[in-house]
Amino acid sequence: MPSDAPAALRLQDVRFAHGGAAFRFDLAVGPGEWLALIGPSGAGKSTLLDLSAGFLAPSAGRILMAGADVTRIAPAERPLSMLFQENNLFPQLDAFRNVALGIAPRLRVSRDERRQIEAALSAVGLEGYARRRPAEMSGGERQRVALARAFLRRRPLILLDEPFAALGPALRRDMLALLAELRKRDDAPAAAIVMVTHHPEDAAPHADRVAYLEAGEIAAIGPASEMLSGEGDHRVSHYLGLRRREA
Repeated sequence: MPSDAPAALRLQDVRFAHGGAAFRFDLAVGPGEWLALIGPSGAGKSTLLDLSAGFLAPSAGRILMAGADVTRIAPAERPLSMLFQENNLFPQLDAFRNVALGIAPRLRVSRDERRQIEAALSAVGLEGYARRRPAEMSGGERQRVALARAFLRRRPLILLDEPFAALGPALRRDMLALLAELRKRDDAPAAAIVMVTHHPEDAAPHADRVAYLEAGEIAAIGPASEMLSGEGDHRVSHYLGLRRREA
């Protein structure tokens, strides 16, 4: 992407308060960048995502996506997809129709859209699962359905609020690898990803940068290799349980 391309996501002095906690965020995520958000519980990781998605309204500041101000735009109108800890599938709908909601909210699909939905299921390894309902699938399979729906929407920004947290370490790594692979398959430029994780080791193979949140702010941000090595900010090293080397 050109260096002067607008940020996929920019938070400009975004402020929010709830239950006595105050949050303030300044952040820019480049087009196609993969950013991991780490930090203790209550630091503001999910709040940052919810503000970006439009589920929370800031008391001050601006939120921009690809240069456009979306601060007051409804969540459904923002150019993003979001994957949640709960896969957000409709239990009464089969996998095909759950994925179809990504492009046909009224579930009226054309022949071409049907092919796209079937291809999306195949891309996440669920060929032959179209008629299965969520209750008939494992947790990993349900997250694959949610992943297929997110990519079918072809949005330039994907927000991940620990969607694979309930999975075991090996399956979690597999899902992140699949996410990375799906980004490369699309003809369009790779989507930017902002990922909340309580497993910093998950970020290491994929994230370009890591942001450490503490007390409602981004306390440190930098290249993933530096942030996760224990050689950077002492607060990050302490959070990761790593001892910094003495100079």
